[in-house]
Formats: sequence, structure tokens, C-alpha cells
Amino acid sequence: MLNEFKNADLFCEYYKTWVKVYKEGAIRKVTLDKYWMTQKWLERLIPNVTLGDLNRITYQQLLNEYAQFHERQTTMDFHHQLKGAILDAVDDGLIERDPTRKAIIKGKPPRVKKIKYLNQFELHTLLKDLDLGPEVNWDWFIFLIAKTGIRFSEALAVTPNDFDFGHQMLSISKTWDYKGEGGFLPTKNKSSVRKIQIDWQTVIRFSELTKDLDKDEPIFVKDKVYNSTVNDILARHCKKTNISVITIHGLRHTHASVLLFAGVSIASVARRLGHASMTTTQKTYLHIIQELENQDVDLVMRSLAGLS
Repeated sequence: MLNEFKNADLFCEYYKTWVKVYKEGAIRKVTLDKYWMTQKWLERLIPNVTLGDLNRITYQQLLNEYAQFHERQTTMDFHHQLKGAILDAVDDGLIERDPTRKAIIKGKPPRVKKIKYLNQFELHTLLKDLDLGPEVNWDWFIFLIAKTGIRFSEALAVTPNDFDFGHQMLSISKTWDYKGEGGFLPTKNKSSVRKIQIDWQTVIRFSELTKDLDKDEPIFVKDKVYNSTVNDILARHCKKTNISVITIHGLRHTHASVLLFAGVSIASVARRLGHASMTTTQKTYLHIIQELENQDVDLVMRSLAGLS
């Protein structure tokens, strides 16, 4: 397939074939979709550029045009998705020199993203309103995420066997393909495979809820699941109790923010959330961390003022 290309052939066609050969079946669908989105942008921005036309100038122009519509990090991802195909084309003699060398990554300024989360009182109000009866329902799902901070796809993949009630632990080792055909998938990254400590109330409630369920089957998945369905249920609870309306992902943020305000270290929160590094946690919860630092400054000043 790829060995049939000549340097007079269109780069967007080469890239399409490259993705089919090297990426299909080798990466998660959500990641593969990003490669196909890059392909659509190639067809939009450089539909007539051949492999032989690609040089540092034409490639930089491509990145610059893409950057007009996207933030810098998104442009960086676009660059990385193209680079693998381009370097293979260089190795095969279809492109004379590496056009990606010394590429400058630009992009629109990132939007200010203030995460939405509940405070501790609002979270307590929400949990009191949940219908946690003897049968599995989506309120139990909301309860589990509020108590653990796990991702939506991780919570869908939880089976009774993932609970170690004796040690008060929940193991996260997989996700559920709710956007595709269903079934278990790997976690987002290696750091997402983790064991989460759970409180004794959660232990008692889930040991009772899951005692008669198939140990290897997901607790919450019976039919096709949509993120919007659970978000609508959560929103109804929020409106009913007159608290801030958040999404399921906002519930994950709520879990993290409650821990941070309680004084739990950033490192511990990062491990609990399954973040690849503390940097991700710090970036996501920057405004909370800054608020805590301001509180620390006030505490330091009061302490120093009390010294005689």
C-alpha cells in the first residue's frame, strides 16, 4: 500500500493510508478518531499538496493555518499526529528532508477554564437526595463517583470483583466502551490503573448492593449507555435541591476539590484520580490551590502576629 506511493502523490492520501496501516487496530478508538480528524483538516487546508511539495516552509504554513483555529496544545497534538507519517515518508525517500525539523508551534490563547464543582455542603445535600434503594440504579452510580472521583468510563466498567471489601479498596483496571459497541477497554494511561481506598459506609452499601450480582459483569451496564442520560439525572437532583448544576465530570472535580480543601496532598489526589503526573492535577485545580495558598498566607501572618 504505502510502497506504491510516489512523491507526486497527494500527502493527504498518503496520510490516510498510513493511518490505516499503522494505527487501525493498534490504538484506542478515541485516539484513532483524533488521527482521522487530522486527516479531515489536511483535506481542508492542503488538499493539493504532494509529498514532494512538503518542505519546512509548506509544513510551517500548514501549522500556522491550523493554529488560527486552535489552541497551542491542540496544534502540538496535530503536529505529533502528522510527524510519524512524515518521518516514514522521509525514510522511504518520498520526502527529501524532514520538514518537521524546528517547526514552530503557535495557537490561540487558551480559554480560561474554571471547573464547575460542588462545595462540601452542596455535595452532602446531593448525596442525601439520592435514591439508594436495594436495586442498582443511576443514583448508585452518582454516589460511587462522588465517593471515589473515578472517571465516567471507569465507573461503568466496575464489577463486583473489583471491590475488596475486607481491605476497603476498589480496583480500577479497565474502562467501558460506551461510545462504541460496548465491552471492556484499557484505562486512559498506566497511571489510571490503581487501587482506591473507600470509606466503611461505601463498603457496607456496595457489599449489600452487589452480593447477588454476577461477579465479572459491570454493575451499571445493562443496555447502551449515554453520558447525557446520567448527566440529566444528576442535573435533576441538583435543581431539586437548589444547588449548583454540574455534570458527572464535575462530580469528579468535586471529589478532588473536597479532598484538597480538607488538606489532602496534591500527590495523593493525583494518584487517586489516576493522573499521569502531579502537573495535570496542579493545572486542573490551579485556582483551588491558589485559594488554599492564600489561606496559608493568612495563617502564617496570624501565627507571626501572635509571637511576642
